[in-house]
Amino acid sequence: MQIAKNSVVTLHYEMFDVEGKLLDKTEEPIAYLHGGYDNILPLVEEALEGKTVGDTIEVTMEADDAFGEYEPELVRQEERSVFPMPVEVGLMFEGEDDATGEVLLFRVTEVDGDKVTVDGNHPFAGMTIVFKASVSEVRAASAEELAHGHVHGPHGHHH
Repeated sequence: MQIAKNSVVTLHYEMFDVEGKLLDKTEEPIAYLHGGYDNILPLVEEALEGKTVGDTIEVTMEADDAFGEYEPELVRQEERSVFPMPVEVGLMFEGEDDATGEVLLFRVTEVDGDKVTVDGNHPFAGMTIVFKASVSEVRAASAEELAHGHVHGPHGHHH
């Protein structure tokens, strides 16, 4: 079966920076619903269109097409007292963007006494990314998956 709209694609991937440093890779395969459901980066989805089991892709994406440009205004310093729990570097939490009201995922990047630095940028923001993937399975999506807009079951979403 070829990858097309409304198919479930299972793949292994590796992501590198432009110098070839490994940034991320799958330990277990991931599955996503193909066809414009925003479950995977658009240029990766485009490259996978028409591929079949065993095929590989390599896509180089500028920051705008990958994880966005780095936005310095998303880095803030907060008082430790605003955090309800022990705070350590790497802690992730949801917060609101002061400018847009949008809910963002922030991570703690520094703890210095009573000051905590948080960053709402994706860790790979501002980077050119090389995405390499191999297709391990392709199947038709179920009616429930199509209604929900994501994959259920192994390597997908669980309710």
